[in-house]
Amino acid sequence: MGQEFIIKSQALEDKINQLLPSQGGFQAGVDLSASTQIVPIIDLTESAEGSDVRADIQTALSFGKSTTFKVNGATSTIITTTGYWRVFGIYQALSGSPVGRIIVNDGTTDKNLIEYIQLGSSGIINEKFDFVVFLPAGHSLKVVATTADGVLNGNFRQIADVNGNLINP
Repeated sequence: MGQEFIIKSQALEDKINQLLPSQGGFQAGVDLSASTQIVPIIDLTESAEGSDVRADIQTALSFGKSTTFKVNGATSTIITTTGYWRVFGIYQALSGSPVGRIIVNDGTTDKNLIEYIQLGSSGIINEKFDFVVFLPAGHSLKVVATTADGVLNGNFRQIADVNGNLINP
């Protein structure tokens, strides 16, 4: 059997209060202890924090956290906030030569993520898109529909901040 040590640390007590709100935090009269004995550990941090949400439902849309966009014959900057974003929608175009683009801008230069081009003078384009994009500081996401014959229509929602901390719907 190992030796037991009592630990007195305000920083550790504060961390326990933060990580275990469901336990009422650090209770008076309860000491933190350490041992030289090896004990297997199961990490329940996410469950204790209340952040244990399945990935598929964490990316769900909700009334207060989703934003729609529709661009027709114009360019629009739709996201300027840092973080991870789910973006989805559809590009639709009639005959002619419309072009649709989804662009990341780093403050000076545009880079096409997706580009739709109408080849020829007839036909209809109906192309869906659904992706996650990361925007660091100074970057933005733009959508472009170059003519009135093309429209980019969709929705976006932040799923995590710039540090990867999940944002629930």
